[in-house]
Formats: sequence, structure tokens, C-alpha cells
Amino acid sequence: MKAIVLEADWAPREGFAITDAERVARKATGSAVWQNPRFAARSLDDPTPGHNEVVVQVRACGVCGSDTHCYETDEQGYIIFSGPVSLPVVPGHEYTGEVVAVGKGVRELAVGDLVAAEGMLNCGVCTVCRTGRPNQCPHLEMVGFSSPGAYAEYITVDERFCWKLDGLATALGSAQAALEIGALVEPISCSYNGIFVAGRGMRPGDHVAVYGAGPIGLGAIALARASGAASITAFDVSAERNALALACGADAAHDPRDVDPAEAVLEATRGLGADLQVEAAGAAVQTMPSIERSFAPGGQMIYLGRTGERAPVMLDVLVTGAASIAGSRGHVGMGCFPRVIRLLEREALPVQPMITSRRPFDDFFAAIEKSCERTDGKILLVY
Repeated sequence: MKAIVLEADWAPREGFAITDAERVARKATGSAVWQNPRFAARSLDDPTPGHNEVVVQVRACGVCGSDTHCYETDEQGYIIFSGPVSLPVVPGHEYTGEVVAVGKGVRELAVGDLVAAEGMLNCGVCTVCRTGRPNQCPHLEMVGFSSPGAYAEYITVDERFCWKLDGLATALGSAQAALEIGALVEPISCSYNGIFVAGRGMRPGDHVAVYGAGPIGLGAIALARASGAASITAFDVSAERNALALACGADAAHDPRDVDPAEAVLEATRGLGADLQVEAAGAAVQTMPSIERSFAPGGQMIYLGRTGERAPVMLDVLVTGAASIAGSRGHVGMGCFPRVIRLLEREALPVQPMITSRRPFDDFFAAIEKSCERTDGKILLVY
């Protein structure tokens, strides 16, 4: 099968404390150990399913900002992605496709089913998984970063990570439309997990501010609109992405270089501040001062962006305003995928504008280069 493979040099930074287990597994914080990344088109063996696995013929896969962060490097040549990485690997994790083979132990899926699949491969049996935190599983493998991904013609996955899209195909009247919109389930589910699982959720009538209008931020905007937000104020340095924020349900969208974000939020909320603030820009050093100044009493911040930087926080602001910060990683558990799929089936999420570019799989290199511009919503590879 055709596939894209990511390789890099294992070169732990001076001063980075790598563990023996990380050294043996060659899996560690990407931005701390992997230098000089290289993407290449390769021919790999076609996969076969294990006992509880299915083989999915990939039909669509989104280019994620995390993939971009494995393509881009800092001034020393290290990848920017700060999650756990083991190379070489086939990248790509926001995918949909058609089941083409099933293992003998598969019960819920059959050849021909259309599916979207989770990318956080938790073990399911450790204490962390069994007490409701599968995204924090200490044995976690991440599709496209430490486990083979979907920038390939086929991918093998345990059936427990798959969710059917047949109902979405019926609702949209098109299998292809379901496969393309279905590729947005993963990033939207990251936002869903942050707001409604890791965080305290939101109530109809809440004021919402979203920093960063990439796919995660756009997913948060659409979910907030579907949940009855009183106002949604978005911020991004890209004019194109601010336009997408409006299309996905924001009431206002600003370039933070042109306005004071805290003042914009306070103006939109008549001085009350935001009940829910979503940091999806991965720029907390820059966004945190504005967030602190524009919390509503009892407000919460959901941190969805990812960066290796430390960001100063004035904890007294949290004490005085009874505010809170919740970190969130991943999209599995607590029904994130099926609930997002249900919302898409009922066209309750205005996310169609998020897909701004569709490219054939053979255009991968042009697509990843385009993603570095950070002006698109979602660049989709269609197979």
C-alpha cells in the first residue's frame, strides 16, 4: 500500500531528563528528542486484521496542526509537537473509511461499514482507564505519532475505537459527504472532551470566548453555539480563520493585534466577562493575561492548545473570582465520538465551512506545506 512515513533523528536535548523506559521504547516528548524530521512516500505491506481488529480503507484524513508541528522545526531542528512520539511512523489520525476486512473476534462491525476512529489507543484495563480517564492512560499509544496512522491506503484498528457513520450517510444522503464531514469528528471531539468532560460544561446563556480559530477552536465555537451560548467572541491572527469563526457560529471575531481581547470580551458581555474561555491557540503566554482580565465570576478556562512553553498565571485572579482552569487532552471516553456524530446527523453543528481545502492523497506534500500558512480551517486529504 502507499503511505507517508515520518522519520527523524533521536537526539535528546542537552539537559532533558530522559528515562530508561523512554530510551528503550524510543518514545518521548517529540520537541525534546526528535530532530531533523523527514516525510517520505513509501510502499508498505498491506495490513491484515488481528482477532479484534478491522482493516479500514482510508477515504478521508484531515491534516492536523499536530502533524504540521511534526513537519515544522525550531531553530535547532527539533519538531515542535510536544506530545509523545515514536519514529518512524505513518502520521495521520483524523480519518474515516470503509471496513474491508474483519478479525474473527469482531462483533459490531462488518465489511462495508463506514467508520470514524478514535486516535487515542488506551489500554482499557489500567486503573486510570477504568476510573474514567482513558486519555491519560499511562500506556497510551497515539495514532500517527507512536502507532501507525492514516496517511496510507489502509489502517488496522481495534474495533472498540471505531464508530459507525452509516447514520450520517443516510442523514446527508451521501456516503462521500459522511466520510468527509466524519473526518471532523476527531477535532470536534477534542473540543467536546475539553468543554463537557474535562471541564464543567456550559449552560445556555453563557458568554464564551475562544482564542485560536483553527479546527479545535472552530469546533468549540460550533459546540458553544449548539449549546445556546449568549455570545461567542473569537480571536485569531488570520483574517481567513476569523471569517471561518463567524461562519461556524461566532458573533464576533477579532485579530488580537488590532484589539485588546479582554476589552473586546468585556464589551461583548456588557462588563460581565466570559463564563467559558477556550484556549485553542497554543499561545498561553500571550493569551493568559487577557483571559485573566475577562473572567466572569466563577468562569472557567479550558486549555486545549499545546506548547512546550511555561505560561505565568496570576493565581489570585482564580481565588478572587472563583475561576478555574482545566487542561484537556484527547477525545475518547464519555461518549465524545458518538455524541458529536449524533449532532452532525441532525445538522446541529455548523461545521461544513470548516473544510476549506480538499486534496487527493498524492498531494500530501503540498497539503502539509499549505497547513504551515495557518489560514485554512481543515485541509482534507480525500482518497
